[in-house]
Amino acid sequence: MRLTILGGGGFRVPLVYGALLTDRGEGRVTEVVLHDLDAGRLHAVARVLADQASATGDAPRVTATTDLDEALRGADFVFSAIRVGGLEGRADDERVALAEGVLGQETVGAGGIAYGLRTVPVAVDIARRVARLAPDAWVINFTNPAGLVTEAMSRHLGDRVIGICDSPVGLGRRIARVLGADPKQAWIDYVGLNHLGWVRGLRVAGRDELPRLLADPALLGSFEEGKLFGADWLRSLGAIPNEYLHYYYFNREAVHSYQQAERTRGAFLRDQQARFYAEVGNRGTSALELWDRTRAEREATYMAENRESAGAGERDADDLSGGYEKVALALMRAIARDERTTLILNVRNRHTLAALDPDAVIEVPCLVDASGAHPVAVDPLPGHAIGLVCSVKAVEREVLAAAESGSRATAVKAFALHPLVDSVNVARRLVEGYRAVHPGLDYLK
Repeated sequence: MRLTILGGGGFRVPLVYGALLTDRGEGRVTEVVLHDLDAGRLHAVARVLADQASATGDAPRVTATTDLDEALRGADFVFSAIRVGGLEGRADDERVALAEGVLGQETVGAGGIAYGLRTVPVAVDIARRVARLAPDAWVINFTNPAGLVTEAMSRHLGDRVIGICDSPVGLGRRIARVLGADPKQAWIDYVGLNHLGWVRGLRVAGRDELPRLLADPALLGSFEEGKLFGADWLRSLGAIPNEYLHYYYFNREAVHSYQQAERTRGAFLRDQQARFYAEVGNRGTSALELWDRTRAEREATYMAENRESAGAGERDADDLSGGYEKVALALMRAIARDERTTLILNVRNRHTLAALDPDAVIEVPCLVDASGAHPVAVDPLPGHAIGLVCSVKAVEREVLAAAESGSRATAVKAFALHPLVDSVNVARRLVEGYRAVHPGLDYLK
């Protein structure tokens, strides 16, 4: 089986390859094709993968190319993890937004809209090429903003594109661990949009254990989300929010913390990864050891500003292991081998959430088999949550409309309608500010 990874020179690709090395089953991935626009980054990542493969017999063969069509032909699965504009673009997204006093995070608020506006046209082109060159392939999307990009690609690929994210997986794992349950045996009642969802229940042997967690302040304060949001707020919600909802519930504090930081997250990663790619080419350097050290630093500083503003302290060691590569492997296994499983994924709504239309991409538990991912029926969200979901989905639709039409006015509308952008005038300045730093937004007229 052949897996093509778009964004194959990306820093997290070795996580995916490492997961593939653990799969010894029949029908496993035997060939990995890395595609990237940057040949130097491709070479660096290929070195890391070679080190990983050296300790494993019969590892999947790795090839690399800068030719997109060549990479797509013959693919059984296409893993999309591109970053349009690179980390320099992410740093610019943050800087322009923070200068206007609004959030610049890459998937939430102004930064997420800017990232989406320059990513959607590229993602749509990829979807069209997949439909033409590899019509039987399944696309697994991890390109951010994951829900928005998945919806853009679904307009050309239908249900053969599925978005994944490690945030719900990590959240469910933490809750199960605190409750003394095996995450593999727990049913996680989670629903929302990507980076905008809530755990409303965690059932073990048919019993919902979440009320026990919500009733115990000590348990609530013992894991990441409890530290971020505080026990009182979680009890008020009656649910455990995805960590990204901290940007909504504590927006002023988050923006202030980001403004006071020495460097934004994007700037930190830009500088860190520049060092990695420069050093990995040095003779005598173990590419894998250098990657491991760099990844540990990256994970330890994840959402550091939010934790600082909430007084949440350092991340637990168990939360530094990532997880999206395991979701991707489980998804590929389920489809390729009909190994039925349940995963939280980004898929078309169908009739899962009555407040949204069937084509809206949501993040929800899905039953996965050889025919794809099928969203599971869920209880309605409470009013405050469905209001936020509908508001953000409306913004995503304006982003898609702006990307399709090239309308600057529609882009302004997308910014202005977002709950974390508080002014039409700010929205206009954001569009002009982003157009000034991103050549990829020149299409907005």
